[in-house]
Amino acid sequence: MEIIKTKIDGVLIIEPKVFGDSRGYFFESFNTKDFSQHTGTDIIFVQDNESMSRYGVLRGLHFQCPPFAQSKLVRVVKGTVLDVAVDIRKNSPTFGQHVAVELSGDNHRQFFMPKGIAHGFSVLSPETIFQYKCDAFYAPQSEGAIAWNDPDLGIDWGIPADKVILSEKDKHHPCLKDFQTPFI
Repeated sequence: MEIIKTKIDGVLIIEPKVFGDSRGYFFESFNTKDFSQHTGTDIIFVQDNESMSRYGVLRGLHFQCPPFAQSKLVRVVKGTVLDVAVDIRKNSPTFGQHVAVELSGDNHRQFFMPKGIAHGFSVLSPETIFQYKCDAFYAPQSEGAIAWNDPDLGIDWGIPADKVILSEKDKHHPCLKDFQTPFI
């Protein structure tokens, strides 16, 4: 696998080695030993999640507060998304900055985000199947989020704002400047 560091400490793009021939392809999507060796992190993932969404769906920018904070390793099985990580760690030199990467069933890229990162994605294809590996169990009482369209973040989600499809919850999150981060 190839590990690509981003401008946000701990946020990594992972490109697995894909073996293809006339039959199709094969790749190892996760191996604990290789992941630890290549990323320098000892993560134990405890929960896998999958979502299916259609064009224009935007999910985010979500996180879980301590002590239930989650690191995530995400990938797309089918379709294409623009995946976004926003640093919400107060003392980080990249606090309030974001990294965006296109993940697709064709490029097989994965995106790793440590605790203290708000995460979201927009669906760019007609249908997408998205998978998450998390190192902490989902705890609804610790959910948090910031506004997907915060003007100070300046995220270009790759779809026109009038085509964005949000959950009712995702329509009402605060902007980063109005948010007290629990990640110190």
